[in-house]
Amino acid sequence: MMSQPPHAGNAVACLHRLPQNSALFTLNAPVTDLKKFRRDTLTSHLGRDPQTHAGLVNMPVYRGSTVLFDDVATYEGRDPDDYKVMRYGIYGTPTTFALEAAVAQLEGGDKAVAVPSGLAAITAALAAFTKAGDHILMVDTTYGPTRTFCKRRLVPYGVEVEYYDPLIGAGIAKLIRPNTTLVYCEAPGSLSFEMQDIPAIAAAAHAKNIPLLADNTWGTPYFFRAFEHGVDISIHAGTKYIGGHSDILMGLIVTNEKYWLPVRRAVADYGFSASPDDCYLALRGLRTIGVRMRHQQASALKVARWLEQRPEVLRVLYPALESDPGHAIWKRDFSGAASLFGVILKPVKWEAVGAMIDRYELFGIGSSWGGYESLAIRADIKNYRTATTWNPGGPLVRLHIGLEDPDDLIADLERGFAKLKAAA
Repeated sequence: MMSQPPHAGNAVACLHRLPQNSALFTLNAPVTDLKKFRRDTLTSHLGRDPQTHAGLVNMPVYRGSTVLFDDVATYEGRDPDDYKVMRYGIYGTPTTFALEAAVAQLEGGDKAVAVPSGLAAITAALAAFTKAGDHILMVDTTYGPTRTFCKRRLVPYGVEVEYYDPLIGAGIAKLIRPNTTLVYCEAPGSLSFEMQDIPAIAAAAHAKNIPLLADNTWGTPYFFRAFEHGVDISIHAGTKYIGGHSDILMGLIVTNEKYWLPVRRAVADYGFSASPDDCYLALRGLRTIGVRMRHQQASALKVARWLEQRPEVLRVLYPALESDPGHAIWKRDFSGAASLFGVILKPVKWEAVGAMIDRYELFGIGSSWGGYESLAIRADIKNYRTATTWNPGGPLVRLHIGLEDPDDLIADLERGFAKLKAAA
């Protein structure tokens, strides 16, 4: 009878010894000098280890809840703050760890944690640094559900939320109080696309030893390396460009070394856990994020420039355009632009805008963005501004440009304008 290798009779024990604690999964030799490789090389190689998985190119999906240990001493001796050791499924599996490592290293952070949605990432990150009696600074152009969470959950629990003008820059130093515990940014602004001077805001926050949190969903780890610009905690709706195919819900929080434990403990306390299947899909999306985003950026610029020339359009809100007020900051800090932007129409009836969007054949009507399909919605955001006034001069339409041919999208928009004129 052939001898069996150690633990051959215990498949779970063998699984437990997989290198789930490895900080970096690579194809062949470990990629230890990340600066040696460019972004597209990293997105192709981070988060996978074929040699450990029978030569399979892709990281397998490890599903599981219970993890078995060899003995009582090992089980009872677990470090409660070591979240990269397999101990229970809610804290992740090798599939989860692979995604977290890949995203953190692509963005230049220390570690990352995956959660079930972008909003879960926002709420856990905010909760990590707030308690009764604290004061936080929140950008006035933040994502609507972030404002709702602050209003419904933080304020009733004794946290003072002060909203500030996104264009404040270094002037935010004047708003920082002795009990301020975080500053929150989002660039560009949700729906209105204002750019923020994140390095200046970071310098003011760090002078008071306060962490800077930033929603980096639009920039992504591919186009905005947040930690090189002073961000301490970078938040992503991986649902968008990281997943890229409109088929998962995913949030990711990337941190520097200093703030990792407060964030990871908050995620654990809330019981947030991302599905290994969704983590696998997010890893798959990450492989093509560069190809997709560069293509979608080129298409978005073509469509946006065409829209700028239309008689129905007052202005286009897109930092990648030379005409945009935030273009200089975008060009300084970002290496590319997402394919999401706003269009301010000249004054026209709200109902006519709806008729225009209903006419589209290629632009879908729906929430989210960052997938391969184009989307269009109308939005009135004046009730989502308290530190600033929203008075753009006409109705707002938000467009997401997908992977369709931009000339087909332009033709679709032109049909919509014909409907707009007829309904006006």
